[in-house]
Amino acid sequence: MTMGHRDRDRDRDRGRDRDRVAEVIAEETRGAGPREVPQRLCDAVLKLLPVSGASMSLRGDGMPVPLSASGEQAAYVMELQVTLGDGPCLEAAETGSVVSATDLMSSRDASRWPVFAQQAAALGVRSVYALPLGDRTVCVGTLDLYRDVPGELGADEVRTAWVVAENVTEALVALPRAEWNDPDDPDGPDGPDDPDDLDDVGRWLSPLAIDHDDVYRAVGMVMAQLGVAADEALSLLRGHAFAKSRTVLELAHEVVALRTRFDDPSP
Repeated sequence: MTMGHRDRDRDRDRGRDRDRVAEVIAEETRGAGPREVPQRLCDAVLKLLPVSGASMSLRGDGMPVPLSASGEQAAYVMELQVTLGDGPCLEAAETGSVVSATDLMSSRDASRWPVFAQQAAALGVRSVYALPLGDRTVCVGTLDLYRDVPGELGADEVRTAWVVAENVTEALVALPRAEWNDPDDPDGPDGPDDPDDLDDVGRWLSPLAIDHDDVYRAVGMVMAQLGVAADEALSLLRGHAFAKSRTVLELAHEVVALRTRFDDPSP
């Protein structure tokens, strides 16, 4: 087969992938309101790829902000990465590149993220693929794929995964800016920014991740209680959550509800 034939075959396969992915995502999200779309997108991922779970998160200040997950296991593994401040999702968001862990029980992957690998494997997750959402210059979050078996995705599956990530990004960007919750923000619905500008996507989608508002509130409360900077407050929140076998979100709820204080000298 000549190079020209191979290129044409590859382009044809990509076109078929794009059509199939677009069709499944359109079907899954049909009739869904803006707040339902992220969950529907995760549901679509399970139909398009040989994975047992999927989650999506936005890039946040100092930590990813979970947006949706296909089920409890995927949601917990996402929260685990938030709590630890470590894992494939964070690395993909930081580098803007796909990050794969083909066997979390292998020495290679366990040495990269020791605690995450051990705890995720204990939950039944054996391999992870984290793909950046955005474009070549801006990463707004990640799409994380979880499998209950070790091993790499095949070349065709990786190609499909990239097409899925592109379509997920487009679907998130297409959500109406009525989800803005600050009418005084000049970059809100009537602001000057291009509605397709990825630079602001994470900010204007953040209201969809409303559950994690308590994490930011808790960070602010720890800052006030101890007189420390935001990064130290977040580290303390993470450390206490890990020590208590909680997620950061669970501990944040306690802090906001005043059931836990960081300036309390009692154990």
